Amino acid sequence: MPTETRTTCPYCGVGCGVIARVEDDGRVSVKGDPEHPANYGRLCSKGSALAETIDLDGRLLHPEIDGRRAGWDEALDLVATRFAGAIAEHGPDSVAFYVSGQLLTEDYYVANKLMKGFIGSANIDTNSRLCMSSSVAGHRRAFGADTVPGTYEDLELADLVILTGSNLAWCHPVIYQRLAAAKAARPGMKVVVIDPRRTMTSDIADLHLAIRPDGDVALFNGLLAHLAKSTAIDENYVTAHTAGFAEAFAAASTMTFPALMERTGLGASELRQFFGLFERTEKVVTCYSQGVNQSASGTDKVNAIINCHLATGRIGRPGMGPFSLTGQPNAMGGREVGGLANMLAAHMAIENAEDRDRVQRFWQSPTIAGRPGLKAVDMFQAVADGRIKALWIMATNPVVSMPDAGAVEAAIRACPFVVVSDMLATTDSARHAHVLLPSIGWGEKDGTVTNSERRISRQRPFLAAPGDARADWWQLAEVARRMGYSGFDYASPSDIFGEHARLSTFENDGSRDFDIGAHAAIGHAAYDALAPFQWPQPEGGRPATTRFFAKGGYYHADGKARFVPAVPAETDRTSAAYPFTLNTGRIRDQWHTMTRTGKSARLSAHIAEPFAEIHPRDAMDIGVANADLVEVESPLGTAIVRALVTDRQARGSIFVPMHWNDQFAAKARIDALVPPVTDRVSGQPASKNVAVTARPFAASTYGFAVSAQRPSAPEADYWAIARADGGWRIELAFGRAVEDWAAWCRSTFALSPDLEPLGYADRQTGDLRLAFFDGDRLLAALFLAREPVAVARNWAVSQLSAEHGDLRKRFTLVAGRPGADRPDPGATVCSCFSVGVNQIVAAVRGGCHTVADVGKQTNAGTNCGSCRAEIRGIIDGCLAAAAE
Repeated sequence: MPTETRTTCPYCGVGCGVIARVEDDGRVSVKGDPEHPANYGRLCSKGSALAETIDLDGRLLHPEIDGRRAGWDEALDLVATRFAGAIAEHGPDSVAFYVSGQLLTEDYYVANKLMKGFIGSANIDTNSRLCMSSSVAGHRRAFGADTVPGTYEDLELADLVILTGSNLAWCHPVIYQRLAAAKAARPGMKVVVIDPRRTMTSDIADLHLAIRPDGDVALFNGLLAHLAKSTAIDENYVTAHTAGFAEAFAAASTMTFPALMERTGLGASELRQFFGLFERTEKVVTCYSQGVNQSASGTDKVNAIINCHLATGRIGRPGMGPFSLTGQPNAMGGREVGGLANMLAAHMAIENAEDRDRVQRFWQSPTIAGRPGLKAVDMFQAVADGRIKALWIMATNPVVSMPDAGAVEAAIRACPFVVVSDMLATTDSARHAHVLLPSIGWGEKDGTVTNSERRISRQRPFLAAPGDARADWWQLAEVARRMGYSGFDYASPSDIFGEHARLSTFENDGSRDFDIGAHAAIGHAAYDALAPFQWPQPEGGRPATTRFFAKGGYYHADGKARFVPAVPAETDRTSAAYPFTLNTGRIRDQWHTMTRTGKSARLSAHIAEPFAEIHPRDAMDIGVANADLVEVESPLGTAIVRALVTDRQARGSIFVPMHWNDQFAAKARIDALVPPVTDRVSGQPASKNVAVTARPFAASTYGFAVSAQRPSAPEADYWAIARADGGWRIELAFGRAVEDWAAWCRSTFALSPDLEPLGYADRQTGDLRLAFFDGDRLLAALFLAREPVAVARNWAVSQLSAEHGDLRKRFTLVAGRPGADRPDPGATVCSCFSVGVNQIVAAVRGGCHTVADVGKQTNAGTNCGSCRAEIRGIIDGCLAAAAE
């Protein structure tokens, strides 16, 4: 009988509920859980494609030591021996864990307990440092605790929603769809988008403020100064529940209006319109994400936002408050257990002696870390200079995602002992491990995650663990026991969750925000059936709190919030040598370093290669045309990516996604260009404001290829590989032409040496086409030109699954264009239903003049909705062209 399992999506911090169905033959399908309060059945394109990413291709199935297969006992004994040896010889601060928001809370808890309570160092940090640590620091400064005051429902109840530094449509698509639906139901709701780029999120914006990079502090300081001169200040709230308003107002009032315009890059009318909207609207939610956090002034940005909500008392009530949108599925769970180097478990403070004593007594541990550990950037610098002798990396890929990624790779390569726990065997980081430990992945994991609105949900297994793969918490507990530590005899994740709950309520009595004591005595059956819930849920039947701070009750000693004077940052880091500002980020259909989403042909169809968004005038100035290749360079390195020329990008700025790595592209690890500049309070890297230069890449020959088998890394100056239906697609460029293209194909695509291609060459244009067949099946095809290759790419990909017994069809393939009987769908717009741009254009020309009409005819935009803004743009373009 088929089985259905309720679980949680492993991607972004929205925390969507998923129903996974396993058929009798083992086939898996997924759909949104209509009962889960985060998504009510909605899924984005990545969530919809989860079943396409759970194959065993590339999986690490057995422990490895120095590249050879080993057993668990040998591998774990070695890890324990090497870590214990480093501690004995060099002290506890000579070892470190670098963990991940991809871990479950139970994994995170055991890692934190082992490092801080038994090894006695706080050298455990997480890739969540890269996405939300400025929000944590801002919360702690303002509220006295890392508390998210509101809920997703507040976005639907608000009359004004401000999205700053957040491309919600692509990075949190399900929340975006909830907001879009609320706005459609209440057209009077206003949405303001604050972003240097006019992203797809701007499609529902009433006002888009194209702010200069790092202009946020100046903007919200200007707003606070404006509010202080209005009737919007809630003097009763400020007096009763806050401290420091005068100092914050004084800091915000130092900037003149012309200076504010200069710092923000915004016009006077834009500023007045924004200030007036905030002033007049009581129900305001300000959502912020990486555009705020990933900055050298990220913590001040967070506090500048919070200051405006405190001053107006617009916090903790329905439809109002500051709202941090976390990037990863369990960044919040990591915060709960003290996964950051400067925190303790259960939202306790490592710098507080009473908290340290409390946690040590609860754990009955031999020691407790006495001071904050090394934050991510500092940690890898310590690896580089030899202070860290043993490093354990879990469920993350810092060689791609850390700033100054080249230096991070060199540091890991030189580290005396490196352990990597991962699902996959060949990530950019795993290749430098002395010990590789196979971890279970989504569909196999058993535990909990917490989303951006403090909602704890279960991830439940519906697949058996492959090979020797084991849970991360089990690996950690086994190493702890081998190091001689007691307190790690967990039989199941429910044991760990129960301990986590008991610590949250231990000596609490309402003095700490995080309290899930209601689950302190949870057993295996209750854990297995655990429904999604928001914390706090204290024990003893005390009422749970949905929202925080409407009536004060902050976690500073006096119970009051703190206004924090915020200092505007310098916004311009460019120079004559590096005149552009690089902004890095995510795209709609890929996740982090593509180790999972890169497995899905559907997700790779929308954007199949790394790119740089450049304003048309900037592109003209540097001599780059749309679809050319462009070199982006900082003082740390160079990347080669495809140029996407668009007026959605501001002049002087370049956007490049952070996903591509050495497994999928030749030279596209964009974080290798980002300097290790961090926020002085949070330690979060500044990945949104990097000075770079850009120039055309001098290619003599461009190429596009399809292959039934994954090719080896091609001998080419530029290449980008993406999964496709039936095989792989490859973009190519060469500085100099290859003498024997047929031999190049045989080598790259592992073809038989005696296999001859069907070919076509035009000496005048430089076009060359080669196709290799095995009977009726296409093995590989290569298309070359002196300019970016004009080939119907999705159609060419489809030929990998077609039969080619008819010689005429083979020649059609070599021509690179489909016949009239098989129209080219064009570049994919809707990943959920694989609908291409040409199909949407045809629908518009056939009379579909709204997104809903296009959806009815093609299905495009009717699932996750992430492509609706793109569809609307195609409609507008077609109608404008028809009117000329």
